[in-house]
Amino acid sequence: MMQARSPSTDRKIFLIATEESGDRLGAALMKVLRQRLGDSVQFSGVGGRAMTAEGIAPLFPIEELSIVGLSAVVKQLPKILRLISRTADAALADAPDMLVIIDSPDFTHRVARRVRARNPDIPIVDYVSPSVWAWRPGRARAMRGYVDHVLALLPFEPEEYRKLQGPPCSYVGHPLTEQLASLRPNEEEQKRRDGQPPVLLVLPGSRRSEIRHHLALFGAALGKLNRQIPFELVLPTMPHLEAMVREGVASWPVAPRLAIGEIEKRAAFRVARAALAKSGTVTLELALSGIPMVTAYRVGAAEAFILRRAIRVSSVILANLVIGSDIIPEFLQENCTPDKLAEALVDVIKDSPERLRQLGAFATMDGKMSTGEQPPSVRAADIVLAEVGLRSS
Repeated sequence: MMQARSPSTDRKIFLIATEESGDRLGAALMKVLRQRLGDSVQFSGVGGRAMTAEGIAPLFPIEELSIVGLSAVVKQLPKILRLISRTADAALADAPDMLVIIDSPDFTHRVARRVRARNPDIPIVDYVSPSVWAWRPGRARAMRGYVDHVLALLPFEPEEYRKLQGPPCSYVGHPLTEQLASLRPNEEEQKRRDGQPPVLLVLPGSRRSEIRHHLALFGAALGKLNRQIPFELVLPTMPHLEAMVREGVASWPVAPRLAIGEIEKRAAFRVARAALAKSGTVTLELALSGIPMVTAYRVGAAEAFILRRAIRVSSVILANLVIGSDIIPEFLQENCTPDKLAEALVDVIKDSPERLRQLGAFATMDGKMSTGEQPPSVRAADIVLAEVGLRSS
């Protein structure tokens, strides 16, 4: 491990984030590090708009890595490998005090392994654990060879790393825990959440491939649901996906209102009574918002074949894992049919035992995910500084 530099010496931190969620985490971390270290800290690496605003000049636009699906990855593999090599070379040339890799393990871990092999003196922190608790548990132990500390977003992850003999892992908190006020209704919004017709959110995914897999299925399920109960349908999406979503929902039997962008999305969350969502991080967002849900996921045949043999947990729903019980129903692959989704949605919209079970479980999540008085970015910054012996007094 490299020795700490004197307080008067510039500190260089190289960060890598290749998705928007990681970009936001990286920007928040950079902000706290600058508060602690002032002008003596220099940032470089890969990031998006948020990290660029905090001072990174990214090596390449992260949109170049917006690739989802096995077939798409295979086609783009030469490009991906070139970017991995370019990023590792840049990190080594920079010789930073710390390399922080943020999520996107298929990319960032390959960079980290190359950096560690060629310069083992550079400390490496992994911000956002890969899902070692869900599949490929051997990754945890392998990470000891190139990761010095894992910053976990989920409270159960440090124990998983201990059991799997991985590197040190600390729970720093999920960024959603800092955003609860924007997710939960005020008095007027609660009246609308409880009012008629109920507001139903539909969340088919945040990537183009996910939207293609889920739009027709979700539309058919909502058509069947509409024959049983009335509802007001809202589909949150982002500006760059709006045209694709509008085209996809044009043939739906129930026309949704689109909520474009993060502000409109959060406003819709605060009045929604229930949701139909693609499995993913949004399920944790819904649970913290107190919105009972039905979840679904479809992927291509090749990916389904691999996942069936790899997954080692009974549920991939993050809220279920935090709660410690499979309280949220999930419908995967051939089990994901319009009839089954519609039937399950009736239960979470009406005041059924299923809906009440979910609400009761969601009420325990604040305690399970609490980080006390420190926000996640501050806890993360403390560990980054500690790893290079630079913790502020």
